[in-house]
Amino acid sequence: MKTHFEGTPAYVATRELQVAVNAAIHLEKPLLVKGEPGTGKTLLAHEIAKALDFPIITWHIKSTTLAKQGLYEYDAVSRLRDSQLGSDKVNDIRNYIVKGKLWEAFQAEQQVVLLIDEIDKADIEFPNDLLLELDKMEFFCYEIQETIKAIHRPIVIITSNNEKELPDAFLRRCLFHYIRFPEKEVMQKIVDVHFPTIEQDLVDNAMRIFYGMREVRGLKKKPSTSELIDWLKLLLIEKIRSKDLESVDLMNAFPDHMGALLKNEQDYDLLYNQLKGRY
Repeated sequence: MKTHFEGTPAYVATRELQVAVNAAIHLEKPLLVKGEPGTGKTLLAHEIAKALDFPIITWHIKSTTLAKQGLYEYDAVSRLRDSQLGSDKVNDIRNYIVKGKLWEAFQAEQQVVLLIDEIDKADIEFPNDLLLELDKMEFFCYEIQETIKAIHRPIVIITSNNEKELPDAFLRRCLFHYIRFPEKEVMQKIVDVHFPTIEQDLVDNAMRIFYGMREVRGLKKKPSTSELIDWLKLLLIEKIRSKDLESVDLMNAFPDHMGALLKNEQDYDLLYNQLKGRY
């Protein structure tokens, strides 16, 4: 069974990222991944699963998510309703235990990749409430008086967008990797994966504009890798040629389909005012 990650044909993993992922696999520790939105944090877990041929279980965290929901929930309302209807189901409380994502991962017949996505969206106590479960890979279900232990220790990938600080006790139990925004050389490899036959002159001009836009001071949201890929798709669909982009430098002209790169009106205004100030 393959237990070494080197990236996939669809995901360009830097040497640093490969080392971090493989360290997490071999040390059996959760890997906390941070980085700008759009740098491939969530996609990483899916590509690890593909590369190792493991199933993936995904737990998307919201502001209202509670840690116990990842373990299980007891559906007392359904049990009360079934009791009133005289159903035989009420005789077995297990019928009313809704398994969470951690329970699914712990009880899977083979090793899985468990993605806990955007953990920083939840309450500040959320990470601390999972310390024991992620450390010991077990938890106790009080309703059935049974300890649920991991049959196979899952590969745990945790993503964060840095919306809030995570507790020190939680960080000590994780390995950490920050996905730096790709430099042009790495970005070229990413583009090659998505567009193997694209005209190189078009890519060169598009990347010049893209990185120039990221360098504009005051942008609320810098365009990310995913925005560049979407923009290139539009340029190809609209048959935009390389020479159509040659005169664009953000100081005298805007590129076509800026809506793929900028995602709020403040950044539009910032670039518009910068352009207007030239005349």
